[in-house]
Amino acid sequence: MHPYNRLPSSGHSTPSPPPSPLRSPRLRHSRSKGARFTQAQQPPRSFPQRLAWLILSVLLRRQGIFLFAPLIYISGMLLYMGTVSFDVVPVINHRPAPGSVYRSPQLLAKLRSEMDADNTSTDAISTIWKHSYKGGQWKPCINNSSGGLPESNGYIYVEANGGLNQQRTSICNAVAVAGYLNATLVIPNFHFHSIWRDPSKFSEIYDEEYFIKTLENDVRIVNKIPEYIMERFDHNMTNVYNFRIKAWSSIQYYKDMVLPRLLEELVIRISPFANRLSFDAPPAVQRLRCLANYKALRFANPILSLGEILVARMRERSASNGGKYISVHLRFEEDMVAFSCCIFDGGHKELEDMKAAREKGWKGKFTKPGRVIRPGAIRINGKCPMTPLEVGLMLRGMGFDNSTFIYLASGKIYDAERNMAPLLEMFPNLLTKEMLASPEELSPFKNFSSRMAAIDYTVCLHSEVFVTTQGGNFPHFLMGHRRYLYGGHSKTIRPDKRKLALLFDNPAIGWKNFKRQMLSMRSHSDSKGFDLKRPNDSIYTFPCPDCMCFTNKSNDTKSSLAS
Repeated sequence: MHPYNRLPSSGHSTPSPPPSPLRSPRLRHSRSKGARFTQAQQPPRSFPQRLAWLILSVLLRRQGIFLFAPLIYISGMLLYMGTVSFDVVPVINHRPAPGSVYRSPQLLAKLRSEMDADNTSTDAISTIWKHSYKGGQWKPCINNSSGGLPESNGYIYVEANGGLNQQRTSICNAVAVAGYLNATLVIPNFHFHSIWRDPSKFSEIYDEEYFIKTLENDVRIVNKIPEYIMERFDHNMTNVYNFRIKAWSSIQYYKDMVLPRLLEELVIRISPFANRLSFDAPPAVQRLRCLANYKALRFANPILSLGEILVARMRERSASNGGKYISVHLRFEEDMVAFSCCIFDGGHKELEDMKAAREKGWKGKFTKPGRVIRPGAIRINGKCPMTPLEVGLMLRGMGFDNSTFIYLASGKIYDAERNMAPLLEMFPNLLTKEMLASPEELSPFKNFSSRMAAIDYTVCLHSEVFVTTQGGNFPHFLMGHRRYLYGGHSKTIRPDKRKLALLFDNPAIGWKNFKRQMLSMRSHSDSKGFDLKRPNDSIYTFPCPDCMCFTNKSNDTKSSLAS
């Protein structure tokens, strides 16, 4: 038998491959001989091997048997299962989804001993702000106009809605719109809100005379519309045409749509007015906003006086720290906790309290068909208000020891006796306006939420460190105002609440690791203190560069040497 040569020889064609062997008994018999010859050279097979080989051979010769393979498999499984007892059900331990359980108390219990024993902290309040702006600093540079004003195009009346600082947005935007349209602004009316429930007028919160005087060369401002104009409307403001303006409308919209109607009617009404002007506006509009917010708006004398008294008392109490103190804006009031839909550790009572608060403040909003509320997801997304316990744990991790003086700006804390206890244990030198002021000093403001918030605003404005825990208009205005006062740096700690949620959800974390994470977060707040305004950012949070000018240090040095 000649071997098959795969390489063609010279002058010969390539032979075709040999034909496949026929399926005949004779050929199978001849192959079995070859098989026996091969087996003779191998060690003998065991009985199980021979049995397996026999079964495999039968299957290969009778391929139709594979049609019954599923039946054979199912039969075998039934036989096997019949021998297994199902009396015992395996126990599966499901770990709760991240954020679904409020674990901060367990974390505090674990870290408490190491935290109290940690004496490595330096004087954090004096060393916290290390970041400076490259090559210079920012300084206020808002200039008032000196010339007179042309004849007015008419009167604009606005209703400012919301709380203290949302109303402040309305006031500043109204000044900008009136100035741009060469209109006369009527002192804004404050809309009574069911949540804040403060009937205060403009003059009861702000120094109205100072406001009008400061803006006299830029915008005409009056207390009321002249009688001869109101006669056309039966002296009823509801008869005046009301513009329903979309949120964040451009100043060009006011020029194209509002001004023609103003010239026709001589008086128009805009209600509501909060957030009705885009932050992306030309320099002339931005200048008027800056002028209104940082120069013209000053709290009324009773509020300003008490606020300054409380600042002095905080500095006196913290004399050992050079008069420096921390202010914390804590949003853990009942309405805030209810609106967030987060679950803490108040048990059944908390659930019932929050359900009642939601129904009272937002009838049906949270019980609409199909609405699904996932408290765990809300917490992991950093949307839950920080509890007093979490604020204390964060600040201790950031290096502030228990001798630090803290001013707490807040409304009535939900279940205060229970929730405030851990924070007071970690920071015994924590004070509120109720602790600093006598009942007689606070009595004129006690039942007015906006006036009380204005006192908090004043004390927070002059603190060395401001800590925001939940966002909102109050901290955003404060950050901008602090940038305006402190060379462009907000001197504000803005915690990463998503990161905090993961850390608080991990009771296994050690104190050193936790502290390292908190110091990193503190450093990040320092580095972001000099953020500049981008087109759609709020000018009230980012006054640079619209309200402030950059000054090069080297130029200042040269000018001082020359003089």
